[in-house]
Amino acid sequence: MGKLLFALLKTARPRQWLKNVAVATTILFTGQLFNGKAFNATLWAFVAFCLLSSSSYFINDILDISRDKKHPFKKFRPIASGLVPLPLAWSMAFLLLGIGIYISVALGKSFLILALFFMFLQYSYSFFLKHKSIIDILTLTAAYFLRVYAGEMATGYHISIWLALAALSLALFLAIGKRRAELTLIQGYQGVLPKDTRETLLGYSEKLLDAFTTMFATSTFITYAFYTFLEKPLNQGFFFHGYNDFAADLPGRKWMMATIPFILFGIMRYMQLIYEGKGESPEKVLTSDLPLLLTVILWGVSVFLIVYGIGG
Repeated sequence: MGKLLFALLKTARPRQWLKNVAVATTILFTGQLFNGKAFNATLWAFVAFCLLSSSSYFINDILDISRDKKHPFKKFRPIASGLVPLPLAWSMAFLLLGIGIYISVALGKSFLILALFFMFLQYSYSFFLKHKSIIDILTLTAAYFLRVYAGEMATGYHISIWLALAALSLALFLAIGKRRAELTLIQGYQGVLPKDTRETLLGYSEKLLDAFTTMFATSTFITYAFYTFLEKPLNQGFFFHGYNDFAADLPGRKWMMATIPFILFGIMRYMQLIYEGKGESPEKVLTSDLPLLLTVILWGVSVFLIVYGIGG
């Protein structure tokens, strides 16, 4: 029984719940992290997206069972290996979907609509969109990006358009990097063909994915840099209150620009990992690569101190 429960949890992919932390983007960057009502709404939004995304992972593994059996790593997944019976897998998918939708209803009409659209994308991806080159990348990107705006729908607060564009560019960068790493990984195994594991890999050449990766790595940096320079600082902070309490001779200061080096290193490190075939699962890379993990932590601490310490 314990082995089956662990297999079900593994199929739900709790490591990938890390993606859903993106719903906290809104309260973090708008200075509302300590707003009890906004924080609770964000927390429930995170739970809802974890349940909804896990539902889609069950469906995806059910539909991919034949291909996963030919994959060097995915063949060990509980459904592909036969550890989780198909009837139980279907039941779990619909149970998680039902609970996720129930929470979404409680968070309001706007959030519910976004959650339903998220699930439409997820299921469409599992059934047929993942078999279409470029469309599969755009679908993954949209799913990443919707998590950011879910925070807006849940709380009613709004992020800068430049931060939204940076999030969109990052989502494209991660989705393309995922495909590039998959291609590198499959090429490293003799007798394993791309079409046997993911059909869309046949539609991507190394040069094309390299061009896409470079394009959106650049746009991620540029849009984030614009955000840090153009966003107006918040008129609050634990350490200093108001613009004139600290560095009064620097009106409209742009302390958020100090976080740009972390973004640069993060992009460069992730690209290095992509070309080593280690970027197939962004959340796995983030939690297993120490330099990248430390960079993300330092970036997060820096953002927190700037937004909540000196008011941006």
